[in-house]
Amino acid sequence: MEQVKARVMDAVDIKRTIMRLAHEIVERHHGVKNLGIVGIRTRGVFVAQRLVEAIKEIEGEMLGLGVLDITLYRDDFRIRKVGPGVQVTDIPFNMDGVDIVLVDDVLYTGRTSRAALDALMDYGRPGRVQLAVLVDRGHRELPIKADFVGKNIPTAGDENVQVRLVEHDGEDEVVLLRDVKEDK
Repeated sequence: MEQVKARVMDAVDIKRTIMRLAHEIVERHHGVKNLGIVGIRTRGVFVAQRLVEAIKEIEGEMLGLGVLDITLYRDDFRIRKVGPGVQVTDIPFNMDGVDIVLVDDVLYTGRTSRAALDALMDYGRPGRVQLAVLVDRGHRELPIKADFVGKNIPTAGDENVQVRLVEHDGEDEVVLLRDVKEDK
């Protein structure tokens, strides 16, 4: 099967979207008092870092930034053929009573977000947890909804959304991949 690629967002679109998300977060929280940002590994961390920088531009304050690894909290890690590659979780601030914005690149089934909520609770008791995603592609399997969405990209079953970020992939773009069956 061959994949057809359509660019949905370029670097400028991603930058604008992150700035808009930052404004929405600040507005909904009436500033940044009692607010922390936690990114879900891997690309969610880079989106979270960019949000923290954008919020600093807006408010002049640097928020607490945490990094969350959910590997052992996933509901499929026991059935995977390859052992989990556990990475470091680093939340360098006390989350108790703090409003947390949990950040990921793509919201799909909701299973990653559920695992992240479970993992987050092992590190403290936030006052409130909200979810921010760069892309929501639909197809939820769990009752999870993002509070802050950069772009909704409705997808079909044979499509996949891939977020590529400079920090990990060498370029910024969001692409829609579609499996195409070859006729023989």
